Amino acid sequence: MASTADDTNGRRRRRPRNGPTAEATARADEGSGSGESTGPVAGTRWLNGDELAAWLANSAIMISLPAALDARMQREAQLTFFEYMVLSVLSEQPDRTMQMSALAARTAASLSRLSHVVGRLEKRELVARKRIPGSGRRTTATLTEAGYDVVVAAAPGHVAAVREYLIDDLSPQELAALRRIGTAVETAIKRGQPDARPLPDDAPDGEGTSRHRTSRAGRGTTPPGAGSAPVSGVGRGT
Repeated sequence: MASTADDTNGRRRRRPRNGPTAEATARADEGSGSGESTGPVAGTRWLNGDELAAWLANSAIMISLPAALDARMQREAQLTFFEYMVLSVLSEQPDRTMQMSALAARTAASLSRLSHVVGRLEKRELVARKRIPGSGRRTTATLTEAGYDVVVAAAPGHVAAVREYLIDDLSPQELAALRRIGTAVETAIKRGQPDARPLPDDAPDGEGTSRHRTSRAGRGTTPPGAGSAPVSGVGRGT
C-alpha cells in the first residue's frame, strides 16, 4: 500500500509506491541548507528512466505471464498452473515420489500452501500422500497413474502457451539475453537467502527445506513437456 505524508498545510497526501517524485528527491538531495542529503531518501538509489522502464516492462513477465498461463491451464486442463508444477515435478522423480518438504522447495512454495494444493489433487486421485514411519512428521507425495496421465495430456498445451506468450516472438539473441537475465536474477535472489542444506532422510517435513536435486533415474518416463526443467514443464522431454 502506498504510504502517506503530511504536506505543508497539514493535510495527508499519498506517496507513490515507487518512491517520492523526482522533485521531492531533488529537494532531498539538496539537503537542509548544508549541501548534504538527509533522511531516509538520502541513501536510496532511485531508478533512472531507463531502469524504471525496464522494471515496468519486466512486470509483464512476473505478473501477467503467470496469470495468463494459469488461466489457460485451467481452461484447457482443469488444473491451476501451480497444480501442474506439482504434478510435473513428481513425474520426474524415482517412483514418481518425493518428500513434501523437498517438493515445497522445488516448487518455491510454503509447506502449508503445498499441503493445501496436494490435498485438492488427492481428492481427484491424482496424488497420494503417505506418512513415513519413524520420528518426526515426514510425508511423501506420489503421482498416481491417473495423475501421470493428466500431466502428460496437459504438457503439450502448456508448451504451446509458453511459445505463444513468450518464446516465439523473441529472436535467438533475445532468448540468449533472457536466459542470461533469468540466471542473473536467480543468482541475486539466492545470494540474499540463507544457505539451505539438504534435509537428512529422517528430518520432519516442517524442519527447513531441501534444495538438493533428486536423481531422475527411476520408474516411468518424463512426460512430454517436462524436460530438464519440470517446474516450468516446457522442455522437450527425455
